Amino acid sequence: MKRSLITVVFSLVALVGTMSATAKEDSVERLQNAGDVLKQIMDAPDKGIPEEVVDNAKCILVVPHLIKAGFIFGGKHGRGVGSCRTANGWSAPAFISVGGGSWGLQIGAEGVDLVMLVMNDKGLQHLLSSKFQLSGEGSAAAGPVGRHASAGTDWKMNAELLTYSRSKGAFAGLTLEGAVIEQDADSTTAIYGRDIGFRKILMGDVKPPAPAAPFMSALSMAGHQAAAKEAKDDMEKK
Repeated sequence: MKRSLITVVFSLVALVGTMSATAKEDSVERLQNAGDVLKQIMDAPDKGIPEEVVDNAKCILVVPHLIKAGFIFGGKHGRGVGSCRTANGWSAPAFISVGGGSWGLQIGAEGVDLVMLVMNDKGLQHLLSSKFQLSGEGSAAAGPVGRHASAGTDWKMNAELLTYSRSKGAFAGLTLEGAVIEQDADSTTAIYGRDIGFRKILMGDVKPPAPAAPFMSALSMAGHQAAAKEAKDDMEKK
């Protein structure tokens, strides 16, 4: 009996260790994929996020491979990472989960990437609250696509969050209704070694961990690309 109990205990310890290793591997892969998505979007300026939108964004959130196989995203949830601008540059990545609501994604879609940009202080405070529920009444809107945002859009005035989706190379604004963004505590613990608060990470109080390097590099490149393109366009106008 005693030997059986010891065996069970060791088995449970081994199982927990395996689960922790898997969670860390999944989180590291998510950081890499999120960096890849952001880089690919910025490398296609005519079909991606307008440079002035990126330049004005307070935070960038990326959920790579939102859905796979053939189901409508509803009861399921996606997981990704996000970072906010601080006085010292982009913050360390915070892990997020996104679920619920009406997404308008087509049945059968595969490998849909979701990108969200927080555009003003109100949106930032909602995000830092650790649970941001989106609505169609000002908090979230489908983002403009192309090299420049149209002067006729109200993205700069009203939207707290601009949302985009990419599937099979096609990139477009995406309307989210009723979805909830909150902290992914399991992934946070897997990467940082403990459950650190959402606000603390996004406000720049935590150093980026080594596995975050690909995502941090993509963020830095996105900011530089937006600034460089804007400067080039200004020169061409003169």
